[in-house]
Amino acid sequence: MPGDGLWADVELLVMTGLRPLLPGVRVVDELPDRLETRVPLVQVLVVGGADDRVTDDATVDVAAFAATRAAAWELAEQTRRAMHALAATHNPGQKAVIDDVTTSQRPAIVPYGNPAVRRAVATYTVSARARAAT
Repeated sequence: MPGDGLWADVELLVMTGLRPLLPGVRVVDELPDRLETRVPLVQVLVVGGADDRVTDDATVDVAAFAATRAAAWELAEQTRRAMHALAATHNPGQKAVIDDVTTSQRPAIVPYGNPAVRRAVATYTVSARARAAT
């Protein structure tokens, strides 16, 4: 129940929600080996946040990886639309709700140490809560 220390796994909620919205794109929390052979790929990582004892306002970095700069931009914008589509959704498997998703920092190209991979990173606030048993 909310407020008693049970929180939704926001990374899993976001990954589970994004996968059907991004067909043909791997959505992960940890990057695989040989990333350049596995793009397009989106990484979801909770990097901070706060709560009010009911709602977890998680700060989530979402990185879009692709083979070219143009493809990274396109994937980042497709992912931004998908992130906003997660607002007001329920994940029955996790008994959790995403109430809202807001963009804290729009996608921006961030250099990546592999010249065969381009990356665009955005930051979102995902407001989620556990759903009480019914």
